[in-house]
Amino acid sequence: MGMMGSLLLVLLLFCIASAAVSSPLPTILSDDTKPNAYEVLESYNFPIGLLPKGCLGYDLDTDTGKFSAYFNGTCSFSLEGSYQLRYQSTISGTISVGRLSDLRGVSVKVLFFWINIIEVTRHGDQLEFSVGIASADFTVDNFYENPQCGCGFDCDGASFSSPLRIKLRGSRPF
Repeated sequence: MGMMGSLLLVLLLFCIASAAVSSPLPTILSDDTKPNAYEVLESYNFPIGLLPKGCLGYDLDTDTGKFSAYFNGTCSFSLEGSYQLRYQSTISGTISVGRLSDLRGVSVKVLFFWINIIEVTRHGDQLEFSVGIASADFTVDNFYENPQCGCGFDCDGASFSSPLRIKLRGSRPF
């Protein structure tokens, strides 16, 4: 290998080394950079209190809005002292700005029956919870804090209060 061959080999090695140093390393995103379920709710214009404390994780298809959120077991608590809510260990549905639809895994107790909440929509400062034939409106400020399983928003003896308005769809309130 003559002088010219050695020079070409050195230049080739120099070019390879320069490319390796100057090319950016791939960015690896860890789960620490993924927003938590409560932050995702806020990004869709919902208060964090729609989910009780203890959400373990979630899956979200940002193209379709389909999601699943996971808890360590079933969670129930009272809302406004009169409505009992229950979250299954997995809840799912579709999320878009100001609307949760096709909900599964969230229910409200009416008299002696558990009825599925199928949709939550935000209208200004009101959240409308729909069970299909009826809906109930609550002010958004009721949901700035996360409820806790068992005691809801009244875990320290102080409860949030706001006017409760029930709006009928059809002829039956819930």
